Amino acid sequence: MRKVLLTTLGIIAGITFLCSLGHLVGLLLSAALLYAGIHFYLKANSTGKKVWWIIVGILGVASAVSNIPGLIGLLALAAMYWIYKKWQTPSSENVFKTSKNDPFTNFEKQWNNIQK
Repeated sequence: MRKVLLTTLGIIAGITFLCSLGHLVGLLLSAALLYAGIHFYLKANSTGKKVWWIIVGILGVASAVSNIPGLIGLLALAAMYWIYKKWQTPSSENVFKTSKNDPFTNFEKQWNNIQK
C-alpha cells in the first residue's frame, strides 16, 4: 500500500513539475538578470551606468514576480526528491523479521543444545 501511495504522489509531482517547467526557466532567467543587475551596479563607476543597472535589476524583479508559479515547480521537485528517499528506505513491515545474527536466536539454539 505504501508503494502505491508513493507512486501516485510521484506521478502527480512529476506532472506538476513538467507543467511548470516553462515558469522555472523564466524564474531562472529573471534571477540571472537580477544578479547581473546587482553585480554590475556595484562595479559601476558612473551615475549613468548605475541607473542602467538599476533598471536591469527592476526588470529582473518584475520578471521574477511574473514567474512565481515556478515556485510550485520547485516544490514539486522537492516532493519528488522526498518520495525517492522514502522509496529507498525499508518499510516498517520488515522491522520484525529476525536476521541470522540475531543474538536471541543464537541464544535459543545454544539453550536447546545445552538441554539435550
